Amino acid sequence: MYVGAHLHFDCYSGISGDMILGALVDVGVSFPDLVSGLKQLKLSGVTLRKRRVQRGAIHATKVDVVITSGLRKPLSLRRIHTILSTSRIPDTIKQQSRSVFDRLAEAEGHAHRVAKDHVHFHEVGVLDSFVDIVGGLICCDLLGVTRVTASPVNVGSGTLQSAHGVLPAPGPAVAMLAKGVPIYSAGPARELTTPTGMALLRTLTSEFGPMPVMTPTAVGYGAGDADPEGWPNALRVFLARTPSRGVRERDTVLQIETNLDDVNPQTYEYVMEQLFSRGALDVTLTPVIMKRGRPGIVLTCLAAPAQLDQILDVMFQETTTLGVRIREVMRQILPRRFSPVKVRGGIVRMKIADVNEVTAKAAPEYLDCKQIAERTGRPVKDVLADAALAYSKQRTSRPTGRG
Repeated sequence: MYVGAHLHFDCYSGISGDMILGALVDVGVSFPDLVSGLKQLKLSGVTLRKRRVQRGAIHATKVDVVITSGLRKPLSLRRIHTILSTSRIPDTIKQQSRSVFDRLAEAEGHAHRVAKDHVHFHEVGVLDSFVDIVGGLICCDLLGVTRVTASPVNVGSGTLQSAHGVLPAPGPAVAMLAKGVPIYSAGPARELTTPTGMALLRTLTSEFGPMPVMTPTAVGYGAGDADPEGWPNALRVFLARTPSRGVRERDTVLQIETNLDDVNPQTYEYVMEQLFSRGALDVTLTPVIMKRGRPGIVLTCLAAPAQLDQILDVMFQETTTLGVRIREVMRQILPRRFSPVKVRGGIVRMKIADVNEVTAKAAPEYLDCKQIAERTGRPVKDVLADAALAYSKQRTSRPTGRG
């Protein structure tokens, strides 16, 4: 038995809205069900077309949004919210869609120095990108996805042409949306990640880093319009089914640690940020008393074996250590899933871990609460409390439902 699906985005060639849509159809979403779900938006003059394409040596699915009539000019955030509110799509998908567009509006507004509510979406406002966003969320719902992880994101390089003129790649909006996300640049000198793709990824994903232990049941590839020569420009997704409640997962990781007694404490925050950006699963600092009675710190990091060299680079470059201890440890992990709840100011993902068939642990995703607090000026403790209360009410109203 399974309680949901785990979706992993492999963003080796970046990510965009149409790449997400194509990859999710390729991994198993019924195309007729997607078309039926999008009809709930009540948009006229829009049809979908599915086709097989080749990107380098990769065969992928391309989903085209064909517009025969309707909106083609930029849309305001208010107009987008109105379209969503009057649609018949499920409330959860409405909430997630609003969250994506709110992220986009904040990023575009910050990048171009205008108020969030005054942003007009040039690249993401036309119907094709609107359908990519809502369609991608509908696909996740159809697959029963309850956990989303993602690799570091390839953002590309060089320059791109936008409604605001020539911009460096990644563009300012993508750069804003990438705060806190591991990114890098490789491949052809062009934009590989779009604001739509990054905003969708930020809304869906709970963990960025190396691929976690998973047993894929399907693999899909989604293509965008670009087909640079000699480059497999596609988004790859892995789909795995989460085991039934109470079944613990097991994996093996490395525990890397070193003793420090001569490091400026002001640098600890930066060292931890660098370790997490290199794929660390967890980082802790433990105060200890070292030789000759000197106070010190044990820096401990958990990481997948594939990330060892990158973790060691940080430890040796950013601290005074001359050596580290490495041991292989086994972890028992509770199955995790995520359920969004609506609070004043936005959407918060609740992280839920099933202890057994009848007992579960739930906690609000702190970064979601922090972003709402920063945006609204509310105390973060109030946002955390509101999210926990909203989830409790949701469980009471749907005691047998998933999440």
